[in-house]
Amino acid sequence: MPEEGEVIAGKYRLVSPIGQGSMGVVWQARDEQSDRVVAVKLLNTERRSPDAVAQMLREGRVAGRLRHPHAISVYEVVEHDGKPCLVLEYLPSRSLAALIAERGALPPGVVAAVGRQVAAALAAAHAEGIVHRDVSTFNVLLAEDGIAKITDFGIARAVGEGTVTDARLIVGTPAFLAPEVAAGEAATFASDVFSLGATLYAALEGTPPFGVDDNPYALLQRVVRGEFEPPRVGGPLGDVLLRLLRRDAAQRPTMAEAHKLLAAVAEGLPLPAAPPKSGTRVLTVRRHPPRRVIALVTGAAALVAAGVVIGIVVQGDRPGSTAQAGSTTATTTVTTACDARYEVTNSWPGGYQVEVTVRNTSSDGLTGWTITWEPVADHTIGNLWNGTLTQDTTAVTVSNAGHNAVLTAGGTTSFGFVAAGPEPASPAVTCSAVN
Repeated sequence: MPEEGEVIAGKYRLVSPIGQGSMGVVWQARDEQSDRVVAVKLLNTERRSPDAVAQMLREGRVAGRLRHPHAISVYEVVEHDGKPCLVLEYLPSRSLAALIAERGALPPGVVAAVGRQVAAALAAAHAEGIVHRDVSTFNVLLAEDGIAKITDFGIARAVGEGTVTDARLIVGTPAFLAPEVAAGEAATFASDVFSLGATLYAALEGTPPFGVDDNPYALLQRVVRGEFEPPRVGGPLGDVLLRLLRRDAAQRPTMAEAHKLLAAVAEGLPLPAAPPKSGTRVLTVRRHPPRRVIALVTGAAALVAAGVVIGIVVQGDRPGSTAQAGSTTATTTVTTACDARYEVTNSWPGGYQVEVTVRNTSSDGLTGWTITWEPVADHTIGNLWNGTLTQDTTAVTVSNAGHNAVLTAGGTTSFGFVAAGPEPASPAVTCSAVN
């Protein structure tokens, strides 16, 4: 069992335990190299089987496909005592479940403001082909400034990717499951929509739509039937929740549509008209090539910290500002020893996510690499992973991190970042290699 003061991966000193994730304990820690506070997620002692290790790595890999202001970031995957650990963004916060337990039903304005933020992050996840599978009040964090973030991608599944859990098992928190999942069907994007609706219903009413029960099997039977009392609080928010909680998965809005609906409620605007639904929903997702090197990742994972008073004014994006899953923008520059591909993989109003893939094009191995490009006016880079950033008025430079410096002939690695700017930028990039 980890102890206070223990150092993880040579630089993360554990300060105190702050929460429990789906697979392990989360500690507040200090990065002694950069002098910043982080969270470190460690596997429970009893969960060190090969499957548990594989699940932790999957969480890092799947969450690494998502970078969003309303999802907890994963900075790095490190090793401790022979097992992987996740180094996470530390958010002084508490869960939506804790706030409901203290205050009971929350005002509709607060619920809508929280919902719009979580829906924006989940819409971005769906655009990347990621099904969260465990959206619940326990996995929504609320910060002191009103920011809401979705956490814990420990059982998330990427479309087209296998799972390390037994396909016969029902995964997720029973009170927030969609009826089709409770009945044993695979979780889908539409299932996440239902679970978000159940989460917001619990915040608005003080209890989940199907209630609570010490007998999980009895609870699952109620979920399968899909029968619940409509929200006592009517108005636009009640209408939106009924749309999200439709028993027929094909009749639910997409997560992007859910975000627009919740944003309209939060802004006091008329609800967008519901588009016609067919009996079958076809969802298109972007697919990414497999990664040869996965060491530092970004995305979301679970941590629960104490002390927050959430206000009525909650920050978030405006209606219609969901992450777009449109075509990506890429720039490739080739040099004699390496090349780099700069790709905008996600965007939202005022910001975007970039992934840069570095490839050794020489017949010899490389012991280091550096990527440079000219700064773009009115753009700010932040939250870079898998590299070291330096920038001035003339150049942006990203050098390899320690773990991904060496590339064999034809080998690849990648780094990424989130940037703020009026629109996504795609500058020409130059790769310099160290032999």
